[in-house]
Amino acid sequence: MWNRSLSGRRLPLRTTVAVATAAVVLGGGIAAYASNGSDVITVNEQVCATGGTGPTVGHQVMTLRDAARDPVELYLIEPSGNTVFAELQDFTPGTTRTLSTTLTAGRYAFRCVFSNGKVLTSASYTVTGKAAGAVPGVQPMPDLDLGGPVAAYRAYVNRSLPVLLADSRILNADLVAGDLTRARTDWLTAHLDYERLGAAYNTFQDFDGTINGTADGLPLGTADPSWTGFFRIEYGLWHGQSAAELRPLTAGLVKAVQGLIADFPSEDTDPGDLPLRSHEILENALEFQLSGTDDYGSGTTLATVYANTQGTQAVLGTLTSLITPRDPALLASVDQWMATVQHDLLACRAADGSWTAVSALSRAQRQTLDGDLGELLEQLSSIPNLLTGRTSA
Repeated sequence: MWNRSLSGRRLPLRTTVAVATAAVVLGGGIAAYASNGSDVITVNEQVCATGGTGPTVGHQVMTLRDAARDPVELYLIEPSGNTVFAELQDFTPGTTRTLSTTLTAGRYAFRCVFSNGKVLTSASYTVTGKAAGAVPGVQPMPDLDLGGPVAAYRAYVNRSLPVLLADSRILNADLVAGDLTRARTDWLTAHLDYERLGAAYNTFQDFDGTINGTADGLPLGTADPSWTGFFRIEYGLWHGQSAAELRPLTAGLVKAVQGLIADFPSEDTDPGDLPLRSHEILENALEFQLSGTDDYGSGTTLATVYANTQGTQAVLGTLTSLITPRDPALLASVDQWMATVQHDLLACRAADGSWTAVSALSRAQRQTLDGDLGELLEQLSSIPNLLTGRTSA
């Protein structure tokens, strides 16, 4: 579950087209785009946007120049319902950028949300005609709408942490008894408890590194004395270290989980984390687990990927009421590919419950897993953009 590089990024608004592959970028633009032509829409703090041809039917790239004093978030909307069809984030004074989208018949307008708090809507544009591949638009979402999902997710974590503590104590008891064989089995149980928590790594702050940090980046690598937690214990259990050597690590694990439980009620969960993690959990799994990078000897990274799918499902369960009205078909497609990936993973598990190491997968198994997980990630990739806060759009 340890997140290494993805926290807090915000992507430009995009929407999935055709069920499978491509995405149309609704907002983004090219900074410092040079244009001296007359077909430039000017953004200002009097009427929001004026000049130029404005929106037309079909695919288009509009050029906008920011002549305002303050930075602005600019949206192309359908005025009666505030549905967003394109956006520019952090549009700064004096710059010229482009805005691309594909529109069909309807009424559209620009909405400017300035950093000084001023909100303006331009005059409306009437677009006639029909266009294939028109962007369906995204409903705006006040940040407060994520309050319920955050509360539901925190309740899920609160229910899960005592299970993690109980299984960590069992692992510690194995090593107190000197039973390394049993410890290897119980290590996996406890580790998967943690991996199912999914989206909470930002909330957990330093506890995440203590409980589930890897040796990546440590000065002495796997020999670094500061390395603790599940991966360090895994390394010892599968590299011939004795129970006496590992007991301080499992005792430390129990203490860290106890500390996390005590601290969690006072920890804040960023509402924006949930939409981001709905994609990032499995993106990390693809990069670090399915690659075998985070295998410290147990050969169980496929089990971790499976736990990560469960953690992703827990996050999606809290977001269903926000996703469905914005993209009614998305979750059905996600569920289909989630089930496919989970089936692929379980097919790599032996009858005795042991997992095939990534390095031992056949070429066909590896290609199937890579392809199906990649397709699932394609489906999930639209969620952070779909649920980006657009309070004044």
